[in-house]
Amino acid sequence: MKSKIWLSSPHIDKNELDYVKETFLDNWIAPVGPHIFGFEVAIETFLKRPSFVTAVTSGTAAIHLALKLLNIKAGDTVLCQSFTFIATANPITYLGAIPVFVDSETETWNMCPYYLEEAIKEGLKLNKKPKAIIIVDLYGMPAKMDEIIEIATQYDIPIIEDAAEALGSEYKNRKCGTFGDFSIFSFNGNKIITSSGGGALVCRNSADKEKTLFYATQAKEVALHYQHEEVGFNYRLSNVCAAIGKGQMEVLSKRIIQRQANHLFYQELFKGNKDVTVFKTDNTDFNSNYWLTCVLIGPQASFSNLDLIKYLGLHNIEARPLWKPLHLQPVFENTLFYGGNVCSDLFSRGVCLPSGSNMSLVERLFIAKVLTEFFKSK
Repeated sequence: MKSKIWLSSPHIDKNELDYVKETFLDNWIAPVGPHIFGFEVAIETFLKRPSFVTAVTSGTAAIHLALKLLNIKAGDTVLCQSFTFIATANPITYLGAIPVFVDSETETWNMCPYYLEEAIKEGLKLNKKPKAIIIVDLYGMPAKMDEIIEIATQYDIPIIEDAAEALGSEYKNRKCGTFGDFSIFSFNGNKIITSSGGGALVCRNSADKEKTLFYATQAKEVALHYQHEEVGFNYRLSNVCAAIGKGQMEVLSKRIIQRQANHLFYQELFKGNKDVTVFKTDNTDFNSNYWLTCVLIGPQASFSNLDLIKYLGLHNIEARPLWKPLHLQPVFENTLFYGGNVCSDLFSRGVCLPSGSNMSLVERLFIAKVLTEFFKSK
């Protein structure tokens, strides 16, 4: 094929452009306007639980605001899933706090409850109780919420749920993004829906939403002049981007079905392949949106994950390794890590395959052809 098959490109429908045109016609080209409210309400309605949503510039900004609302300060420790994109942990450092990383378990690839509790106990021995826990619903797969929440409740530590990749995923028929004391979403261009750039902080009450909006709009006090008694941030989403997001919310259910269909395509394609395992769980408590379909290369295979990625690249098909664990990143080389080698092993063997909801039948057939050729050559 001549055109590139991307890992996960934006998939825009008709209404998004109509809503953007409205912002120009009505001159709402600002971080205020009716589409921001409409986008937030659409997310709140979709989550089906009492949720108070603030649309902001990114998922990273949403995590930063959640930490701020939890009063995280310099020197505090925050427990964070190691197997995730670096944006999960960077906001901890913005506040001068210290990330402590926790390994994954093998079923969901998310934070391991056993090592989470070990990290908490070690912190308590050092008189350094963690101030928050950031869990991730990785690649759309929900974490083991019951076990993690039970531990967090036992030790009275708040949870921030990074559901950046999991809009539409469910754990025990409850939407991801409703489990933490605070939860976040990302609407980056590669996510299941996009607002070009953007994110959202989900609060459990209206008072926290009001405080979020206060901090996200430069912490402006109520006054005719610009009065500031606290440090705030320029994190409010543009009404133009919110217009895109509002239109995307209208097709979210369709996008989930399309991503899950991609996952079934890969399951069928790799059926009987002893060298490749498609990441999934048969536990019906977990319903993933399968934002990205990921596979693991068997330890006895005659090829590596990088071999496969490079071969696909030669045929203009984008594929990538799984997230590099944060405790292995040079910027975090001196941080504490609790766990074994689960997430490092996943990184060494994993591949993210093209999973866009706009992937055509022709593109699927081409991917199948290229993969078949690759395996025949091994």
